[in-house]
Amino acid sequence: MNPVERAIRKVDATQQRYTPLAFVFGVIKKYGDDNGGVLLSNLAYSAFVSLFPLLLVLVTILGYVASVDPSIRTKVLTAVAGQVPLIGHTLTENVHQLQRASLTGLIVGLLLLIWGATGLAQAGLFTMEQVWNLPGPARPGYVQRLGRAGLFLCLLGGGVIVTTGLASLSTYLPNGLAFKVPLEVVTAAFSAGMYLGAFRALTPKGVPTRNLLPGAITGGIGWTVLQVLGTYLVHHFLHSDSVYGVFATVLGLLAWVYLATEITVYSAEVNVVLARRLWPRSIVQPPLTEADRTSMALQALQNQRRPEQDVKVTFNDRDPDAEAPAGTPQTPDEVTPPGDPRVPEQRGAADPSSSSDRT
Repeated sequence: MNPVERAIRKVDATQQRYTPLAFVFGVIKKYGDDNGGVLLSNLAYSAFVSLFPLLLVLVTILGYVASVDPSIRTKVLTAVAGQVPLIGHTLTENVHQLQRASLTGLIVGLLLLIWGATGLAQAGLFTMEQVWNLPGPARPGYVQRLGRAGLFLCLLGGGVIVTTGLASLSTYLPNGLAFKVPLEVVTAAFSAGMYLGAFRALTPKGVPTRNLLPGAITGGIGWTVLQVLGTYLVHHFLHSDSVYGVFATVLGLLAWVYLATEITVYSAEVNVVLARRLWPRSIVQPPLTEADRTSMALQALQNQRRPEQDVKVTFNDRDPDAEAPAGTPQTPDEVTPPGDPRVPEQRGAADPSSSSDRT
């Protein structure tokens, strides 16, 4: 064994021994197993496309409201701009120019928003199916996907309204931690609720809602921290205008959307790793941990495309006399519904002789 491998194996043994480290590495490893970068790029693109129609609709509606109380429009636009530090004001100022043909802008914006949000929902559905390693026959059909996309669209619209309202409160509150900290806590709690609703709308029904809660809390906190850090950087380090102009705006927006979607995907992975206890994972193989075998089995079983297709996963690195744990699936039926810990137990109880071929 060379010195580099020896050092890596020492690190590996340490992280497997301590549960917090093992869990964090398990989430990172699961993200890599699911090709998280590809899922993230798909989500980020869909979110980027949806953002501009959303601003167009918001500004157009505010154009009607401004005829009654112009101050409302100014405060709401300021709150919306604050959701995307550094470039939010640039975005709202440019979208404001589309207000001239308000009725046409509203109709076009609504159509584009529905199209963009539907694409975002479809990307989210695919991401959750991949994260939970759902076999093909258990994935929702076209009509079900459209229904979930509509539910997600309603959730997104309501969330934007409430989030903007919470952001607007900061303009009425005095400056000071006594007022700002409780507001950030309320915002984080609402963001966690939004994540929970989004995960529930996009995740297969077989996954209990309680299994979605840890990731929702993680996402809500992560999103709030991202906004706070972004605002801090803008106020303290990024006062000057960028010489790159529109390129800086686009790149900044892409970076912001990318970070937000990365938080979302990692939060979903937290749910799966906790529900299936996918830790500790090994950095260097062999030997494989049982969590490694479970994750690899899930990856293989999700490739089933039709009910007529039989897929079975076994491993030849166990002791011939050792029985595989019930949590490690062998067939697609043990993955459907995903996240239900009773399924492997039922398999072991219903087929006690199945351990004979687990080699």
